Amino acid sequence: QKLTSGNVPTQLYLSMAAALIGVAGNEVLAQYKISVGKRINSIPLIADGQHSRIDGLTSLAAFFGLIGVALGFPLADPIAGLIITVVILTVVYSTTRSVLQRLLDAVDPRLIPTIVTTTSEVPGVEAVNDPRARWVGHTLHVSLNIEVDPELTIANAHAIAEEVRHRLFHQIEGISEAIIHTDPASHGGDAHQLMAHHMQEAQRPLVQR
Repeated sequence: QKLTSGNVPTQLYLSMAAALIGVAGNEVLAQYKISVGKRINSIPLIADGQHSRIDGLTSLAAFFGLIGVALGFPLADPIAGLIITVVILTVVYSTTRSVLQRLLDAVDPRLIPTIVTTTSEVPGVEAVNDPRARWVGHTLHVSLNIEVDPELTIANAHAIAEEVRHRLFHQIEGISEAIIHTDPASHGGDAHQLMAHHMQEAQRPLVQR
């Protein structure tokens, strides 16, 4: 409507001052919310920070539109509005996707390979099986099975599992629980063969020495 009506905003300088205040205030608020959200792994708080940033971008678009009007280009204001609409839709899409993924317990697709790599680097780990990860509130829960030398004592096998947990806590941000189940390594003809035909392909060893 503004593109065709020809209406020109009034009180340009007062409006520009208000727009700049809106930009500064909303950006400070956005930075704070996003920073805290990342620190506590809160996707909703990060999304709220993005909302505050959108408010700031809206004020910024209004500021540049008013500058255009002051320079004799009356269409600058509605054009700036159209541009910020596209930006808002892009941010809304990205934020909505992140929130829905968290609600569905989705994790970063790079996380599972990181878990497998970190675990397989621990001395004594001969195979890594069935790694899983999911968000529980603001924290990450991880579980996996490792295979170790069947000749090890229970104490030594437990020590390897604890070293795996220790490294995962250092390597993965946001983790609050890591359940490591220890199995004797499969070298053929052992008890693992009893369950082999029940295992899905995704549950077979991902790393095996």
